[in-house]
Amino acid sequence: MSNNDIIYDGKSGRRDRMSAGTKVTVSVRNNDVEFALRKFKNQVARNGNLSKAKERAEGYKSKSKREKEEKKKNTINSRRNARKNNY
Repeated sequence: MSNNDIIYDGKSGRRDRMSAGTKVTVSVRNNDVEFALRKFKNQVARNGNLSKAKERAEGYKSKSKREKEEKKKNTINSRRNARKNNY
């Protein structure tokens, strides 16, 4: 494992952040495959590899479409942050 991998220790609960492009590994303990699958899905979601692959599969996007999507993401994030700050 490299320094960027998530290290999950069931005893201490330690977690380190995983950077994009790193290999995702999960070990199955005590034949608990469902727990390992949940951990794998969380790691893939944090890693961002799946979303990058989807973007590449969509193909070329014009500059106006990219800007429109970025504006939409920023609007969603600003509304989310506003809700968090109100509570």
